[in-house]
Amino acid sequence: MSMYQVKPVCGSHITTDLPTCMYNLPNVHAQQGNSSTSEHALQNGEVDPAVKALEARQDEIMRKLYELKAAVEGLAKTVSTPDADLDLTVSSSLSSQSPASTTFKGVTDLDTLLGKDLGALRDIVINANPAQPPLTLLVLHSVLCQRYRVLSTVHVHSSAASVPPQLLSCLGPRHADSYARQMFQLGFTLIWKDVPKLQMKFSVQNMCPVEGEANVARFLFKLLSPYPSDPAVATLVDSWVDTAFFQLLEGSAKERAAVLRALNSALGCGPWLAGPEFSLADIACYCCVLQSGSASSTPANVQRWIKSCENLGHFSPAKLFLK
Repeated sequence: MSMYQVKPVCGSHITTDLPTCMYNLPNVHAQQGNSSTSEHALQNGEVDPAVKALEARQDEIMRKLYELKAAVEGLAKTVSTPDADLDLTVSSSLSSQSPASTTFKGVTDLDTLLGKDLGALRDIVINANPAQPPLTLLVLHSVLCQRYRVLSTVHVHSSAASVPPQLLSCLGPRHADSYARQMFQLGFTLIWKDVPKLQMKFSVQNMCPVEGEANVARFLFKLLSPYPSDPAVATLVDSWVDTAFFQLLEGSAKERAAVLRALNSALGCGPWLAGPEFSLADIACYCCVLQSGSASSTPANVQRWIKSCENLGHFSPAKLFLK
């Protein structure tokens, strides 16, 4: 017998749904709206628009971070720290723009060629083997110093066993204001290193390293003067540059003799190798003629051309180095 009797509040016919799982989630595979189009695009290997938008946002954030980093580095270098860049194997030079004509036609813009100046020094770093000194780059460096304010430094890598003293001072004496990097327009850093080919690095983010003295010379020459607008003349310049390095400097005696005959024939038609204007072809061929030891046995037209090149005054670093 029960203590209390309570009447039922609901009928016995009502059924109660009991849960069969802990959490209920919507079906993400259901085709709603234009989801079939997105699924079809993903199956065809296309990128989801949402992913594209995310990648574009990430690229924009990275670009702003690089600009901010360059700006901070530029501000940091404005602080006068005389001991920051001291090195026994470093030589620096500061050259203002020379009023004298450098015989190069056209005007180049560093911001267009090297990117916008955000405060940090735009430094061109070159790795060269001391057993194969790049005379062409020494000449181009001398001309760059006449056009821009260049901070020139020389270092020795641990892989270089012995470096002659003249290589340590090949870019000129150290300047007293070398610590004030914000005063310079361009950096030119030469590192003597045991490398099979000459290498140049400028921007790790925007360009890959450049290998070979001929290719680096083309890059540096474009900082002085634009390449000829005529495709035929530009091709002629490139042809002479390749001939100078691959046949005159690295070729056999028969190849060098053939190149000297070709030089003599071309110089019989004009004062310079690629038309009426002094160009990279003249710089490369002159340096390779000197470095190959063929200057004293060249034909008449080549002898006249050599004297014309020396009268310009750009080749003093190469001549002093060979002495």
